[in-house]
Amino acid sequence: MPRTPQEIFERYVHAGAMTRNADAVADSFTEDGVLEAPLMPPGASFPRRLVGREEIRTALAAYYGRQARDDRVPNLEKSGYVLHTTSDPDVFIAEIDTVFDGDGDGGGDDVTISLVQIFRVRDDKIARLRDYFAPDLMS
Repeated sequence: MPRTPQEIFERYVHAGAMTRNADAVADSFTEDGVLEAPLMPPGASFPRRLVGREEIRTALAAYYGRQARDDRVPNLEKSGYVLHTTSDPDVFIAEIDTVFDGDGDGGGDDVTISLVQIFRVRDDKIARLRDYFAPDLMS
């Protein structure tokens, strides 16, 4: 039985945002999958376009390695998402509000990052993901 958009999305989020597991993220893509972040400026630390499972794996492992000092973890109770199916059964859209807790001692405000992701799937894998988020949040 094919995976639902929710299953594909949750698997991707767990691999990336929750565990920063480049192997698991890459494995959620087709062999020729494409990961795009169209709003990223040239030279940004987060890649603008990655083509192929192995390029996704390698680039995200390097990116996650640089971000190892960032111990922010999304607060799942405060965060949320809405999935939208389309007339094309292989395409769905995710609207996401990810909330990170303040500094923990009451002195910092929560930070919310809102983004949109457009997924195109093939054979229960992501064939193309366009990730639209604020580039300044991915330094």
